Amino acid sequence: MVKAVVVLNSSEGVKGTVNFTQEGDGPTTVTGTLSGLKPGLHGFHVHALGDTTNGCMSTGPHFNPAGKEHGAPEDENRHAGDLGNVNVGDDALSHSFFVSHIVSKACAMYELPIITLLFVLMLVQSLTSLVYMCDSGTVSFTIVDKQIPLTGPHSIVGRAVVVHADPDDLGKGGHELSKSTGNAGGRIACGIIGLQA
Repeated sequence: MVKAVVVLNSSEGVKGTVNFTQEGDGPTTVTGTLSGLKPGLHGFHVHALGDTTNGCMSTGPHFNPAGKEHGAPEDENRHAGDLGNVNVGDDALSHSFFVSHIVSKACAMYELPIITLLFVLMLVQSLTSLVYMCDSGTVSFTIVDKQIPLTGPHSIVGRAVVVHADPDDLGKGGHELSKSTGNAGGRIACGIIGLQA
């Protein structure tokens, strides 16, 4: 079994670790955890160059040894590095609303003074906001893909993983960048894929 890893960092607070494993000539399994992302979809790609001398901008285009158009991971016509999107939920915000709702109901039930209700709500909102900030935008994911081998002439080892600010439209958005980048926006985190013992 061949293993590789990439540690992602950025000046915008996005960080994470992504592991790659491949058994023989089988598909590559990608498992990762990212944090510091805003809720929603974020384009997730292997880029051609393992060069971060100019931040994520110097990682080049998507890894595309076959010279195809950008597409979805399940498409026949796609870049090898097109791994789609990672989806960051907004559970912390929902949790904050839920806790506030429960506290307000409890205060009403026990006929506590309005000032107590306001104080408790402010305290709960502060604490849940802090939890949201500390735990904000965390996502764990697994991808299995046969176009990103860890060995051979088209190996992704030494190339870069890039996380984008916006959703990848998977080549179907009709934007002028859809067929080249998926119109996935800025590059907000990246790292170089290295072999692992």
